[in-house]
Amino acid sequence: MNQLFIRLLDIVFSIIGLIVSLPVLFVLFIFGWFYTRSPVFRQRRVGRDQKSFTLVKFRTMRKDTAHVATHLAAESSVTPFGRFLRRTKLDELPQLWNVLKGDMSLVGPRPCLESQFELIEARNKRNVFSVRPGITGLAQVNDIDMSTPELLAKTDAKMIESFSVKQYFYLIFLTLTGKGAGDRIRK
Repeated sequence: MNQLFIRLLDIVFSIIGLIVSLPVLFVLFIFGWFYTRSPVFRQRRVGRDQKSFTLVKFRTMRKDTAHVATHLAAESSVTPFGRFLRRTKLDELPQLWNVLKGDMSLVGPRPCLESQFELIEARNKRNVFSVRPGITGLAQVNDIDMSTPELLAKTDAKMIESFSVKQYFYLIFLTLTGKGAGDRIRK
């Protein structure tokens, strides 16, 4: 029942979010076009039951940047506009489409890359792939990123064990009020 209710909340909030943010999405798309000529970034990620899906975000790095985990990318790869998008977390807005489609939830473990074998293994041990990945979660609001796979998997499992509707709203609230810095970039 809880998962069904959470899915319903995801659908309602992603529709509202996409409608309300449409003007912002449009403006960010135009600005992104001027910076990179390719403002939307698509990347294969590992989702629920370890099924791959295509995650969509606004591009924050140069188009020629290698498809690696953020903590492995050089800081010089981030465009000036990308810094703004990351700082404000607006690069995540297109993921509302992933939530609406059912690839993701608003709250859940951050979806990892297919090449992050250590994290995939650590999450497998803890049954983290039994839920949809999320735009935000316990790890994100506590500044735990994919550079520490064991800690991330433990935190994801802890969130899943105690997950409730109350926690869903609490983690969204923390994210909207600026808690968490996102994945760190290599200096």
